[in-house]
Amino acid sequence: MEKIDKFDLSIIACLQREGSLSQRELADRVGLSQNACWRRLQRLNASGIIRGTRAQVNLVALGLDLTVFVMIRTSHHAKDWADGFRRHVERLPEVTEFYRIGGDWDYLIKVTCRGIAGYDRFYQKLITDFELSTVTGFFSMEAIIENRPPDLTQLAGTVEDGTPG
Repeated sequence: MEKIDKFDLSIIACLQREGSLSQRELADRVGLSQNACWRRLQRLNASGIIRGTRAQVNLVALGLDLTVFVMIRTSHHAKDWADGFRRHVERLPEVTEFYRIGGDWDYLIKVTCRGIAGYDRFYQKLITDFELSTVTGFFSMEAIIENRPPDLTQLAGTVEDGTPG
């Protein structure tokens, strides 16, 4: 794991809250020079800790008004089948998140689409060419917490303080 310190965590936390900060604003907020902040940001990007920045979009305003959490159970667990299913799901544009999970279910897919008709079109594409034991959808009524970044203070005590030794 990449060694990170409190300055790195501050950079990450600032960017999670507001990814469009200028280099100067970011450096000011974390208490570093622009050059030091830039070098750290480059290292965090190169190491894969930061995987890019994105705009948060109001999907409902774009007509994507239905979010469905799809739970899938299958009796197929061979690597070839799982790899094929993964490629199949990755090609479905309605999928915004996709997880292989433990417990009673095998996969969890988060789908965003235009209403029930949009979900039905997704469902028909999902089951095409793949035998799935159980597919069930949980329809979101309201997003209470959405896209919240994890609280990095839980890493306190596990990182260096950033001061030279």
